Amino acid sequence: MKYIRPALTLFILMTLITGLVYPLIVTAVAQAAFPHAANGSLITDHGKILGSTLIGQPTDSPEYFWSRPSGTSPYPDNATASGGSNLGPTNKALLDAIKGRVDALKKADPGQTGPVPTDLVTASASGVDPHISPEAAQYQAARIARVRHLAPDQVSLLIKKHTADSLLGVFGEAVVNVLELNLDLDRLKPADTSAQPVHN
Repeated sequence: MKYIRPALTLFILMTLITGLVYPLIVTAVAQAAFPHAANGSLITDHGKILGSTLIGQPTDSPEYFWSRPSGTSPYPDNATASGGSNLGPTNKALLDAIKGRVDALKKADPGQTGPVPTDLVTASASGVDPHISPEAAQYQAARIARVRHLAPDQVSLLIKKHTADSLLGVFGEAVVNVLELNLDLDRLKPADTSAQPVHN
């Protein structure tokens, strides 16, 4: 009992501190200082949750910008199963998947003859990346403009508006949040108002 009692007391004390007190303090500070981020960086519209700026949303609709492919299962961009495919660069399954993604992009926009940006055909390590490169967004701009009857400049300006530069111009790369871009895209009015785009 000489050793069991202090050990048991310390165990209970540390459990209360690290399992209850500390999480409550961190949660309270986060909710007070960063409520939007602490609650998942959710985007809402009239009380309806549209998604999170931290998690990608898959789409193959030609009137929307496509995000990075996802390697999560059992469905794409599954935040509860975040992770990459772990397929090597010479793996046939990966090469076949990339070829299929390139074919899908070409089918959606046959007039686009430029090189396909890598991030449009390869998944990120997390599998739920909400961003694409500005180059990947611009690659899709002509398709978006054509399908939605928008002026190309409208789409390009929208991409620039949603481009976040690298931190201090040094850390990371410039990225575009696809969900925010697509939501703003729905607010643009077609140049030809007689032809309205079809939405999901």
